[in-house]
Amino acid sequence: MTGHVIDRADGRTDGEHWDEEFDLGSYRADICIVMVSTQEAGYGPRLHQHPYPETFVIQRGSARFTIGDEELIGRAGQVIVVPAQTPHTFRTLGPYEAVDIYANDEVIIDWLE
Repeated sequence: MTGHVIDRADGRTDGEHWDEEFDLGSYRADICIVMVSTQEAGYGPRLHQHPYPETFVIQRGSARFTIGDEELIGRAGQVIVVPAQTPHTFRTLGPYEAVDIYANDEVIIDWLE
């Protein structure tokens, strides 16, 4: 087989409420992804930064992002890029789904709070 299928760690197949990191370095993908799906408002990570850029591909809903000193609302259909070494966080405003792409082959997070 030349491709790889990676299943959710929790075994669910319905695509609902999950937040899971996929370190794809061992598959030579040179990226890591986080897939987020929630129905909850107020969901999101603590303030953190990475030594590489992070790209958010918002597929459903919206969230309030804090990126450095800037606040913005990201909505379905938008792509948000956070530069390397930039503190950031987000809070969902209701149902939300996104794929976050780390431009690195392993997850490195510096939690700031």
